[in-house]
Amino acid sequence: MVYQAFYRVYRPQSFAEMSGQHHVKQTLQNALLHQKTTHAYLFSGPRGTGKTSAAKVFAKALNCEKGPAKEPCNECATCISITEGSNTDVIEFDAASNSRVEEMRDIIEKVRFAPSNARFKVYIIDEVHMLSNSAFNALLKTLEEPPPHAVFILATTEPHKLPLTIISRCQRFDFKPITSVEIIERMKQVLADADVQAEEAALKVIAQTASGGMRDALSMLDQVASFSGDKITVDGALLVTGSVGEDVFYQLAESLLSKDAAVALSLLEQLVTAGKDVSRLAEDMITFFRDLLLLRSAPQLRDLLELIPGDERFVSLANAFEMETLYSYIDILSKTQQEMRFSNHAKIYVEAALLKMIHLENASLPSRASGVAEDPSLGHKIAELEKVIASLQAQLEHGVRPTESTGSQPKRSASKTNQTVRVPTGKIHEILKNATRKDIQTIREEWAGMMQTLQKSHAALLEETEPVAASDNAFVLKFKYEIHCLMASENTSLRSGLSEALRTRTGKEYEVIYIPEESWLKVREDFIRTNGLNQPKNDDADETAEDEPLSFMKEAEQQAEDPLIVEAEKMFGKEFITVHDD
Repeated sequence: MVYQAFYRVYRPQSFAEMSGQHHVKQTLQNALLHQKTTHAYLFSGPRGTGKTSAAKVFAKALNCEKGPAKEPCNECATCISITEGSNTDVIEFDAASNSRVEEMRDIIEKVRFAPSNARFKVYIIDEVHMLSNSAFNALLKTLEEPPPHAVFILATTEPHKLPLTIISRCQRFDFKPITSVEIIERMKQVLADADVQAEEAALKVIAQTASGGMRDALSMLDQVASFSGDKITVDGALLVTGSVGEDVFYQLAESLLSKDAAVALSLLEQLVTAGKDVSRLAEDMITFFRDLLLLRSAPQLRDLLELIPGDERFVSLANAFEMETLYSYIDILSKTQQEMRFSNHAKIYVEAALLKMIHLENASLPSRASGVAEDPSLGHKIAELEKVIASLQAQLEHGVRPTESTGSQPKRSASKTNQTVRVPTGKIHEILKNATRKDIQTIREEWAGMMQTLQKSHAALLEETEPVAASDNAFVLKFKYEIHCLMASENTSLRSGLSEALRTRTGKEYEVIYIPEESWLKVREDFIRTNGLNQPKNDDADETAEDEPLSFMKEAEQQAEDPLIVEAEKMFGKEFITVHDD
């Protein structure tokens, strides 16, 4: 008779034989018991966690001649034919090798036909995420409104690749990784049935290597059993799975404690020479230091240990490390594991990680030699501080209030609590002297159009602004709020963007002077007063030649025109524009 692997021979044939996934089993069994099964299910989760096995058990429970029942009988003709894969009403479809829309249409055409000898026609589509978009579209309508005798069970390891329209039409069950305890329990049942002896530690090594997958665990168990013969040993399990024994990890940890780089690198070289996978070795080292951290912080939770036993030898080893050191080791190894995925020299990364861990202990942990200070100048600094404190205490005892001018106190530099905008009064006065009505009119006419070309963040910052004075090559921009003025003056991107936008609109380079509204009023008043622009004109003077600065300042005192109105007048003409004040 042809030999069959453990994972095929001992595939669960009922919900009771399934390891873990209690939330899935209970929900499906209750639905069967109360006849509340639906037309579409989605089983998602890591590989080897029982998705396809649960689908076949559910199909048997639905079509069992004694059901629908919580458990299939596995004795009737229907259950036996489904187990053997010969039942024509339970169709297993591999989407990985049949991803085209033609295969999916072939299934859909046969869905409408009633089952030949079972109660329901069950379609189990494995690795459903491999279907093409056209195949998903073809399946969508049938999945939404299937005939009453059809049940779809979709299984996938990557549910995020499924269209949301497919997921929303299914009852979703997320399969979780199986715990090491459950994997070990199942392996014991398999070995007892196969009449093979095994050491408990060997089963623990296999369970840890399986990483939550029962199929991987049974495959490795089969391989280790073939290697070991009558009894499965720890050495055989370590050799076949490529894992590292606890003694090697203990020696490695001791070399890190003693800061012996030669021993640590020699141990790594021995493991690599023995054929250990370097990526797997880095992962096992992370798990090992996680176990030490667990023993260090919560020694009562020894059942959660994965690589090492909780005996006194490892408890003492864990207590020899500082908590911060173990955290740093795990962090270094995690970063190394990520970096080595993109390199062909994984061993070098692990060697560098070991050296980092050794040097990290020297840099981060305090010196263990009693009475030795790390910093030679630290004692001198402490002595000076003690003298200052003694001097202050003596002054307080004699009723003298210490001040900042006291020789024993260091002077504190005054801190700048509030930032203010520095107003370039001289530049503004120069602009006002050369300001003309034509220049400010040019700026204001182009202002609204220019604002639309700026970035949204820059335009929002300039929303409460107004050009108030302009000369041939510069203009003054007034801000309603000082904080906005400060932010704009410090924003290099805004300044360059504003200058470029103005140059594009006007064809001239302008220097922009930012000023808050309150400061502008003071500067303008000072300019008027300094230049005597508020004095009455002499009747004998030539009234036909009005002073240009005075003319501009009178205009500046008037209400500024709305830039939107200016732009509208420019586009449509003043005779077509009527402004209504609300």
